[in-house]
Amino acid sequence: MSENEHKILAFLTKRESATAPQLAEHLQLSRQRAFVLLTKLVRDGNAIRIGERRGRRYAVPNVPFEVRDRIELNLENKKLKEHEVLMDVRDRFVPLKLASENVKSIFDYAFSEMLNNAIEHSESPRIAVEVLVSGHTASGSPTQFSFTIRDYGIGAFRNLMKKRSLASPLEAMQDVLKGKVTTAPEAHSGQGIFFTSKVADRFSLRSYGWEMRADNTVPDIFFLADEVPVEGTEVRFDIDYHSARHLIDTFRAFESEDGSQDFDRTEVHVRLFTHGTIHVSRSQARRVLVGLDKFKRVTLDFERVPTIGQAFADEIFRVFRLKFPTIRIQTINTNEAVQFMIDRVDVNSPE
Repeated sequence: MSENEHKILAFLTKRESATAPQLAEHLQLSRQRAFVLLTKLVRDGNAIRIGERRGRRYAVPNVPFEVRDRIELNLENKKLKEHEVLMDVRDRFVPLKLASENVKSIFDYAFSEMLNNAIEHSESPRIAVEVLVSGHTASGSPTQFSFTIRDYGIGAFRNLMKKRSLASPLEAMQDVLKGKVTTAPEAHSGQGIFFTSKVADRFSLRSYGWEMRADNTVPDIFFLADEVPVEGTEVRFDIDYHSARHLIDTFRAFESEDGSQDFDRTEVHVRLFTHGTIHVSRSQARRVLVGLDKFKRVTLDFERVPTIGQAFADEIFRVFRLKFPTIRIQTINTNEAVQFMIDRVDVNSPE
C-alpha cells in the first residue's frame, strides 16, 4: 500500500467519511489521482463508497459513521429494468454493502424477482420501493433487513384469477405456493414467489383485501383478510441481517434427486385448501392436485388437518397415482384419523 493510500485511510478514519475532492485537497493531489487511489482502495476492500456518483463519499468499513437506515425510490414503470434498480440500491445503501455475502445473494435474488414481477405483470404506471434495516446501523448493530415493493396495478391475485380461470383470491394464493405458477409461461418459470417465500424469514403478499403471509421463523403460512386493503400489490420481505441462510440450500431442497438441478419437488400445506370446511370431497382433492403433475416429488403436509374423507383420499392416493405413476407422493404430519383414511385406499381398485 502506497504512502498516499495510508494517508487517505488515516483521513477517512479521523473524518468518518469524505468526498474525493476533500481528499484531493487534503493530500494536495489532483482529483483524478485521488479518484484512482480511492478506486484501488475500494477494489481491495479497504474503503467503501457511499451514495450516488454526484456527492459520493468514501469511508473505512470498520469505522462507525452516519448512514441512512432506509432508502425510498419512486419509479416510473417505463423501460424499467430490475438489474439497474438493484445496482442503484447496492450503490446507495451502505447496510447492503456491509452485509455478509450470503445475505447479499438472498437480497439480490428476492429483490430482483419481486421487482421484475411488478414491472412485467402489474400493469402499474409507477412502482414504489423501500429498502431498510432495523437496529442501529451506524454503530454496526443492524438486526433485520427488509424491502417493500408496491405497485398500483391489476393485483397479483386478480391477475392469476383472470389468466388461470380461478374462482377466488384464495385459489390464487393456494396455487402460488405450489411453485411453477405464472401468468406468462412463455417468459417465466413461476419460481420467483415460491423461492422468495422460502428463503425469507417473513414474506407477505398483499393485494385488494387479501394477504398471503409466510413466516419461516415459526414456521407457518397464513391466508388473511386484509383490514387495510392494498390497491395493487405490496410485497414485504424480511430477513435477519446476520442470517445464516444460503440461497443455494433453499434451491437444493427442491431440486431433483438425480443431480440435474431441476426444480421438481414441492410441498403443499393441505390445511390451506379449505375455508371453514373439512377435506371430504373429490373436488377439494383436485384443487390440491392442480399443477402437481409438473413435479416428480410432492410432499403433502397434513399438519392441523383433523380428518379427511374417503373420496378425498381416493382422489389423491389412487386416482392421481394411477394417472401419474412416476410422481412420488410423500405425506408428513398425519394424525391417526388421517393416516387411517389414507391406508384404506385400495390402490389396485379400478374405480
